[in-house]
Amino acid sequence: MTRLFNDPSDFPEEARLGLVAAHRDKLMAVSGGVVRSTRSKPGSVAVVIGGGSGHYPAFAGLVGQGLAHGAVMGNLFTSPSAQQVYSVAKAADNGGGVLLTFGNYAGDVLHFGQVRERLIAEGIPCEIVTITDDVASASLDEFGKRRGIAGDLTVFKTAAAAAESGASLDEVVAVAKEVNRRTRSFGVAFDGCTLPGAEDALFHVPAGKMAIGLGIHGEPGISEQDVPTADDLAEMLVKRLLEEVPEGVELKGARVVPVLNGLGTVKYEELFVVYRRVDELLREAGVEIVEPDVGELVTSLDMAGVSLTLFWLDDEMERLWKAPADTPAYRKGSMAPAEALDPAEMEGATAPEIPPASEDSKQLAGGAVAALEALAAIIDDKAEELGRIDAVAGDGDHGIGMQRGSKACLEAAREALDGGAGAETVLRWAAERWADKAGGTSGAIWGVILTSIGEALGDEQPLAAERLASGVSAASDNVMSFGKAKPGDKTLVDVLVPFAETLSEAVASGQGVVEAWVQASEKAQQAAQDTANLLPRMGRARPLAEKSLGTPDAGAMSLAMITSALVPVLERCE
Repeated sequence: MTRLFNDPSDFPEEARLGLVAAHRDKLMAVSGGVVRSTRSKPGSVAVVIGGGSGHYPAFAGLVGQGLAHGAVMGNLFTSPSAQQVYSVAKAADNGGGVLLTFGNYAGDVLHFGQVRERLIAEGIPCEIVTITDDVASASLDEFGKRRGIAGDLTVFKTAAAAAESGASLDEVVAVAKEVNRRTRSFGVAFDGCTLPGAEDALFHVPAGKMAIGLGIHGEPGISEQDVPTADDLAEMLVKRLLEEVPEGVELKGARVVPVLNGLGTVKYEELFVVYRRVDELLREAGVEIVEPDVGELVTSLDMAGVSLTLFWLDDEMERLWKAPADTPAYRKGSMAPAEALDPAEMEGATAPEIPPASEDSKQLAGGAVAALEALAAIIDDKAEELGRIDAVAGDGDHGIGMQRGSKACLEAAREALDGGAGAETVLRWAAERWADKAGGTSGAIWGVILTSIGEALGDEQPLAAERLASGVSAASDNVMSFGKAKPGDKTLVDVLVPFAETLSEAVASGQGVVEAWVQASEKAQQAAQDTANLLPRMGRARPLAEKSLGTPDAGAMSLAMITSALVPVLERCE
C-alpha cells in the first residue's frame, strides 16, 4: 500500500515538486508538468511525453538530455487536461515543432489531440504518435486499438535521440511510428495497487493466482492461472511475444532490445532471476540481444506485476537506442554538460497572450464575467444539493467539482478582463482554467461549453442573439462529440441538447436574447427533472443504474440551474 503522504489529493503535486527539487540540474517545474532545465538546440524538435501520475519513472523521470524535453503529469492514473498539455508543450518548444507521444488511452488521445490543433493554429507544427505495444489489449488486426504500457520507453528514447541529432519533425514522427510498430509488450500481475489514502487496492488477484494481460492501471486481464516459477513465467512471456515478430523481421539473426519491467513491488533480484531465463530463451531462438533494460521503468504505484517488452531493431533503430541520455531515472552513455536555462525565460515563454479586441467585445467581456459570477454563485449555493443528488448512484463529488471549476474559471476570466480581453478570450481563459482545476469529465465538458460559446461571440462584435445561439448549438454538438453521450444516456446532454435547440428556434423566430434564453431555460428545467426517469448508460453511475431511477442527473440539474441564474445578467447586457 501507499503509506507516505500528507493530504492524498496533494500527493501528485507534492511528488512532482519533490522530484524537481531532487534534480534541479535536469528538471524545471512548469504548470502541468516538467521540462528540461537545460537549453536545447534552437530549432530542434521537442519531444513531449505524458499521462497520469503514479507511473514513475514514466513520465517525468524520463525528461533530460537525450530523452524527452517535457513531461505532462495528470492526476494519479488520470489523463492530464488539455491546458496542462498545452502549458508543457509551449514551455518545451524549441522552434522546430513538437511531437506529442503517449500511451493509447481515450482521455490522453482527446486532450493531447486538442492541444495539437491549438498549437498548429498558433503556427507551431505539432504531430502525435500514440503507443500501442500491449499485445493483450487487442488483436494484431486491431493494432491501433492496443494500449501503451512499458513499450512507451522505446518510442520515447528513440524519437528523442532522433530529435537530439537534428532530425526534422517529419523524420522524428517517422522514427516514433516505426519503433512503435516494432515494439511488443505482455504483462502479468500478482496484486493491485493502492492509491494514497484508499482503504484497499484497486483490484485483487486471488491468492496463489496471477492475472495475465494486466495493464498499468489494473485494467482487466484476459485470464488467471496459478503463479508459476520464475522460469515458467519467462517462458510464457517470451513465447507470447515471439508469436508476433513484426512484419519484415526475420527471427534468426534478428537484433532485439528486451525490457523487463517491474510494476512497483517486484524486487530487482526477482526481475534478474526472470531475466536470466528470458536471455537464454531469446538466444536459443537465434536472436541477438542489444543493450537490454531490467528494472522499474513504467510502474503503477505499488502494483505487484511484471511485463516484458521486445523492441526489434534495424541499423537506424539500434543507433538511436544506443545514443546517450541523461535523465533523473534513465542514463545511457555520456553527454556533454548543457547550458542551464534561466527560469525567467520559461515564465515568459509560458505566459498567455491577450489578443486585441474591439471596444464592443470588451464591453461584452464584462458581461461574460458577470455571467460567470452568477454561475459561480448559484453553484456555490447549490453545491451540497448537487453532491447529494450525485451520491445516489455516483461518488458524490459533483457539487465540489463544480465549485472548484467555477471559482477557478471566474478568477481566470477576471484576469483576462483586467488585461483588456474581448469576450472570446475571456471565455477561453475561463474554459482552460475550469478544465485544468476541476479535472475529470465534468471539468473537460464545461471547458468545451465555454470555449464553444466564446468562439461564436468572438473578440470583435457586440452581443447578438444569432451568435449566442450558434455558440450554444456548437457547445451541444462538441460536448456530444467529446464525451460520446447522447440524449437518453442520463447526462448533462439531456439538458444541453433541448436547451440549444429551443434557443436556436426562438432566435430564428425573431425573439431577442432575453426572451429566447428564458424560453430555452424553461425547457432546460423540465428536461433536467425528466432525467429522473432515465437509467444511466454512461459514466460512473452506470453500474448502479437501478439505484439512480427516480433521481435526476446531477450534471443535468447543475446546467439547468445555471441557465436560470443567467437570465438577470442577460437582461442587464441586452
